[in-house]
Amino acid sequence: MPVTGPRVAANPIPYWVVGNVVNKSREVFEQAFQDFSAIGFSAVKVDVPEGMSTGEYKAWISGYGLAPALSNFVATFTAEEDHDEVIERAKRFARHQLDLGIDTTMLTARMVPRRLAEPAVGADFNAGRLYDVIDRIGEVCSAFKREGVTALLHPHVGGWVETEAEVRQVLDAIEPALLGFGPDTGHMRWAGMDPAALILAYRDRVRAIHIKDVFPDYLDGRPTSGMGYFELTGTRRVWAEPGLGVIDFDEVVAAMPENYRGDYMIEVDVPSVEDRYESHRMSYEWAKAALSFAAL
Repeated sequence: MPVTGPRVAANPIPYWVVGNVVNKSREVFEQAFQDFSAIGFSAVKVDVPEGMSTGEYKAWISGYGLAPALSNFVATFTAEEDHDEVIERAKRFARHQLDLGIDTTMLTARMVPRRLAEPAVGADFNAGRLYDVIDRIGEVCSAFKREGVTALLHPHVGGWVETEAEVRQVLDAIEPALLGFGPDTGHMRWAGMDPAALILAYRDRVRAIHIKDVFPDYLDGRPTSGMGYFELTGTRRVWAEPGLGVIDFDEVVAAMPENYRGDYMIEVDVPSVEDRYESHRMSYEWAKAALSFAAL
């Protein structure tokens, strides 16, 4: 039976990234898919291994009872990268998503060394650079739209769109027809935002969401002992399985658009428990109660 309401999906980040080392090999994803299938998830964030066609990918994950869920387009959106190449990459990315039946994508400002060194506080803010980032994001959004895909701004600690002021400035500068909103509750809260309040402010543009919780240990100006992004997350006291941290997900769900039909994608970038299977099992059990209206 086709799914007509929101789904609960999962992003297997703890499988393909350890510390700051990324490994998106077929073997890594096979383990994640086996675990997700055993736990009960029915949708997974799209990551097509290099050399695999979208058709092969869809058949591959279908063998585990999984359907494709929207992915994430990442660039720095600054002069340090070849903007023409970014536009062409966005076009290819859009066509791949459409091949998989997906017409939206998260869009994230890539993490950069300056903000990784001092995360979640808007380090080294520069108004001129932000204007340039906004211009480049707008052009990428236009490229996506011409291909038939809508981009959703996805706030993320460590990039040049990190703080609430930066998120609002981007969303307010680019017309809603070109750029929607794809909040990440954990990254937003770590950077000092009230996720539910910001979702409510832009609820007419929300078409996807990442569900991530955070512990209080390093929030709201608490001492970080000079640790950077990866040192902090490596303590296992930043990211939390949903329901174990400080975020009020009842408020988040209440702030979401009426008749929302997108995914609730669970992410625990670095599990607070030693076993990543157990982390995802805990998250799934939480979703069965907290997101009981969604398709599991």
